[in-house]
Amino acid sequence: MTQEELKTIASKFALQAKVSSIKPLGNGLINDTYKIETEGSALYYVLQRINNNVFKDVDLLQSNIEAVTRHIRGKLEAAGETDIDRKVLRFIQVPENGKTYYFDGKSYWRISVFIPDAITYEAVTPELSYYAGKSFGDFEAKLVDIPDKLGETIPDFHNMELRINQFADALKSDNVSRVHDGLIDPKGEIKQIIDLISDNAEYMCSAEKMFRDGKLVKRICHCDTKVNNMLFDNKGNVLCVIDLDTVMPSFVFSDFGDFLRTAANTAAEDEPDTTKISFNMEVFKSFTKGYLESTKSFLSPVEKEYLPYAALLFPYMQAVRFFTDYINGDTYYKIKYPEHNLVRTKAQIKLFESVRSHIDDMKQFIAES
Repeated sequence: MTQEELKTIASKFALQAKVSSIKPLGNGLINDTYKIETEGSALYYVLQRINNNVFKDVDLLQSNIEAVTRHIRGKLEAAGETDIDRKVLRFIQVPENGKTYYFDGKSYWRISVFIPDAITYEAVTPELSYYAGKSFGDFEAKLVDIPDKLGETIPDFHNMELRINQFADALKSDNVSRVHDGLIDPKGEIKQIIDLISDNAEYMCSAEKMFRDGKLVKRICHCDTKVNNMLFDNKGNVLCVIDLDTVMPSFVFSDFGDFLRTAANTAAEDEPDTTKISFNMEVFKSFTKGYLESTKSFLSPVEKEYLPYAALLFPYMQAVRFFTDYINGDTYYKIKYPEHNLVRTKAQIKLFESVRSHIDDMKQFIAES
């Protein structure tokens, strides 16, 4: 889009200064993001085009974010925190409708205040994993008593039962003959994957069953717990958690297991050489230490007991999703070569097996923490 088009969109929001320029910001995969620079020493802003193909109910999305940021801001004020605008995101209203988003007839847009002198990290270390565990745990803790009822911005996002049903449907239909064509599976690898998924399905769906039985609750979780979704100041202190689009009711397993699936993997999620893939227990211990410190005020005995299950759940879930897409003919995930989703599946299964080999060690560490 041109500068003038972007400035026209920005003019719909109640900004406190005149816009001087709007430039692309970051490398996000979902939303288009821009930095709004203003004249003088006024606030800078972040403009985002919301991907409503992913987040179909933008009103619900922004309602969730407004409720969460409002509640966290209140907690910070009550605790006597200073510099609060750097410790929680603040979104700008559109005077015309009182909302924190604007629809231009084609796309949805929002603006938040840019947090200055803040940095993010991409590489995962045990130290950063500790900060991540502490920060995401604290994020959950602050939202335990939120009075607003939040909705699911991506329905059934981490529902393992749904993923197993999708897997079963894909097997049954076998639209592109990747299951029953022996010519493409001479080593029997596909059958081995199907057997592994099927053999573990009941246990990996434990969370949904415990929820129905009243043994497990859903809490407000971030659901996209990556190191680069935290802002740090230039002294290494965590300022705040960002990227709140997936904040919604979920099991705490979402925040715990999803972080470890990527952060504790010693290789990329599509590494073809599975000998390079293992579960990094140092990252696990650092993240878990920080997480347990922050969540001790609310984490139930069942939630704490099943944290190793959470670490196991997410590589399993992602293996099921990759493999289901492979069976369906690669209709969901972008692929770089014909076997890409199958390679991804094998990589996640190797991680799953590595996590499983550390279950007793994880249980002992948690019991002693």
